[in-house]
Amino acid sequence: MVAKPGGSKMEVLEEKEEEEQKEEELKALELGSVLHDVETELSVEQGCFSSDVPDFDWNSNDTSQLPDSYKMNSPREKKLLRIADHYHQQYTHLCPERKPLFLHPVNECGVEKFVSTTVRPTLLPYTELYHWDGCASFVSDYLTMEPLKCPLTPPSSLFSPTTILKYQRGNCFDFSVLLCSLLIGAGYDAYCVNGYATHDICSLDETLEECPLLRKPQEVPKEEVKKPNKYRVKSPPDMQSKFELQQEAKKKAEIENTEKKEREKMVTEAEEPACDPLCGLRVHAWVLVLSGKREVPETFFINPFTGYSHSTMDEQFLGIESVWNHKNYWVNMQDCRHGCKDLVFNLSNGVYWEIMLLETDKPPRMLLGAEKKNELLDRNVDDMEEEEEEEEEEEEERSFAMPPSWVAPIQVSPKEFETRCSQGRKVILYKKAKLEKWAPYLNGNGLVKRLTVYTDFSRTEVAEVKEWFKNREDMLDLREVNKQTQLTTEYFSPGHLFGLKVHIYKSMDPQTECVMEFYSETRVDGLQKLAVNDNEMREYFVGRDDFKFFRHTEFHPKRKKVALAGTRSDVSSRPIVQIKECFHRNLQKPADEDVAERVFLIEEEVIQLTYHLKDKYITASKKVFFKPTDSYRKSEIMTPEMCNIYQAGSSEQHTKLVHLYKLLQELTEEEKQLKQQVQQSQAEVLKILEIRENEEADIKLSVSIYDTERNEKIRQEYEAMMNAKKDEFPGQKEQDLDYLAPFLIQIGSPEKITRKQALRLRDDCLSDFKDRLVSKANIIQAHFEKEVEELQKKNQQFQENQNQLSEKEEADFLADYSETMFRIHILALRLDREKQTAPQKYLALEEKLRKDPRLAEHLSHA
Repeated sequence: MVAKPGGSKMEVLEEKEEEEQKEEELKALELGSVLHDVETELSVEQGCFSSDVPDFDWNSNDTSQLPDSYKMNSPREKKLLRIADHYHQQYTHLCPERKPLFLHPVNECGVEKFVSTTVRPTLLPYTELYHWDGCASFVSDYLTMEPLKCPLTPPSSLFSPTTILKYQRGNCFDFSVLLCSLLIGAGYDAYCVNGYATHDICSLDETLEECPLLRKPQEVPKEEVKKPNKYRVKSPPDMQSKFELQQEAKKKAEIENTEKKEREKMVTEAEEPACDPLCGLRVHAWVLVLSGKREVPETFFINPFTGYSHSTMDEQFLGIESVWNHKNYWVNMQDCRHGCKDLVFNLSNGVYWEIMLLETDKPPRMLLGAEKKNELLDRNVDDMEEEEEEEEEEEEERSFAMPPSWVAPIQVSPKEFETRCSQGRKVILYKKAKLEKWAPYLNGNGLVKRLTVYTDFSRTEVAEVKEWFKNREDMLDLREVNKQTQLTTEYFSPGHLFGLKVHIYKSMDPQTECVMEFYSETRVDGLQKLAVNDNEMREYFVGRDDFKFFRHTEFHPKRKKVALAGTRSDVSSRPIVQIKECFHRNLQKPADEDVAERVFLIEEEVIQLTYHLKDKYITASKKVFFKPTDSYRKSEIMTPEMCNIYQAGSSEQHTKLVHLYKLLQELTEEEKQLKQQVQQSQAEVLKILEIRENEEADIKLSVSIYDTERNEKIRQEYEAMMNAKKDEFPGQKEQDLDYLAPFLIQIGSPEKITRKQALRLRDDCLSDFKDRLVSKANIIQAHFEKEVEELQKKNQQFQENQNQLSEKEEADFLADYSETMFRIHILALRLDREKQTAPQKYLALEEKLRKDPRLAEHLSHA
């Protein structure tokens, strides 16, 4: 046998291929042993997981009441599954090293459904769900997380969002499909993602993450431009040795660096996660939101387990296999060795993303590699024609439009939306923090959220507690308690009895220091802030007509007295030492007549006035008044010794004693008023503290008048009103509904009706009903004719006076003409409807009379 030319080369190639196959088999065996070790670790990990997440038997799911779309596939869905299988065959042929695609898992009825048809775009009637963060927060709170049975592969089943909402639990794919459905319904360009993530993301382990409520926004430091001071005092020379100072600073820096490194090492060891043998292999599903729609400026990810957004550069997301929405399915053709940070999310780019169903407005792109194109050159014309026909069929299949979703409409009742968390409560552990959430009205004090901050990683020593409240009648929103300083800060919504905004205190005892802030616009005196302690009280004002913005009152140190239990010490009786007031500039007065600060020294009986600075002056004018003694008060004499005056820019005193005396009298009266105002402020503080104690002792929650389930008072009033009506008019409801009552009264309301009476009742009832139908049609016809007649008159007047009308009169006529035409159109529709429905109503009444139990005996054969 003669060898063919080049035969030896073919044999060499075949030997090389056999060697390559053997190497691949050896690698596969090594990989299998590695995977076996991983699976043993995985089984241990799943055993640990199941203890944290309670098991749920999905086989107990009742599918008998589900719609037919859940239990079978329509012809279009069957064709879609064939297209998906064909697509998957090409994918596995061209990319044999990649994992199988997640295309058509079974649903809760065991029927294969394409993943895109499981997405059901829905816009629920809640304002919060119109924004992506509201949708993500609802899904993460409402559902309970279940880990994947095998973290290396996607699930074999994908249930409908309606079933997931019913049982309030699911895996990452269930979370993503539900969230994607809500986001698309709200107008976002959202996609479900099948990819890979870190262990913390996949297992919802946030113990090493900082709580989002504790993250502070990055503040951009403002560069302060320091103006050079021309006139400055030279600092005295430093006589210390610079070398010694440098050596001391160097030693101190070395000690600090050593201590800092030790602390960082300890913190790093505590925070450093254990090495994950499955890193890069753990399957996870999340949501991709592209920029563009809903004014989204930048593409981002949403982790459905937490509801938080992540950048596409986030290193916790390690790769993407495919994405899909309710319209199509895309396979990622980009390299994910460096995670997702280098991925291009332009889904219309066929180089980066391989689409399954071709869009009609774009040219089809075949999944053909370079090798396949080279092989086409060696084939005959017949084979090429057959392949062209197959390719045409393939293009026709891939241009197939996605069938509608098989999922029933997604519905969430107001009660379910309000309850949110499973059983109304949810706990999340963060790094040195614990977050607890409750449904509204679940706690009697209105508590809906609590954040506990700890000083250590084991969460044993509490540093701070923050509590959020809702629906409280005292308008309390937030309470912060610092366990280290024992300082409590409370924040209130507008609407408190005293306009309270913030209350800072250590205890409700009036003798301890406290700070109160108010909504100044709700107060007559414009009080914005009040701080009081044992010896002083500071008040800050806003928007006053007298330009006062600050008042400071000093008291005598209190004497120690034993207070009885349950009683308050009389704080308002403390003697006042001095009162100081500050004022803003009043531009309607000259600066040397506009008081900037006045101080009333009560014990010394001195009043000090300081005026605002005049332009180009560095000193301000001042006046100091000494109150007259008792002898002076009798004679009412003002002497120069009773007042010291400094007039900026002048060495002489121009003010007469009479004017000074009148000013002193005014200040003396204002001093008395100030004492009363200070006492009122002290009494108000006591009253607020007393009210806050009573509010905390008897917490009441407000209920909307539209919440009929919780508003017991409104419900009882309504029931009492309805019962009173029933007692007042017994049997009136039945009489109102009895259409034969008026005609029965005419024949004396007999207990038993004869045939003659039955025929008479029937004829009278039908005749009366016919007359009413005709009368109603006549009334509508009369209104219609009247409107037409008025329109004709107006049109005639317009034609006669058209040249004399102004633009405004012409516009008024056109507006009136439009309204008249609208009324005529409505009347015509009503008249036409009456003519069409009148015979049907008449026949319906006749049938009803024939079946009436009182007349049926005599009219059944009539």
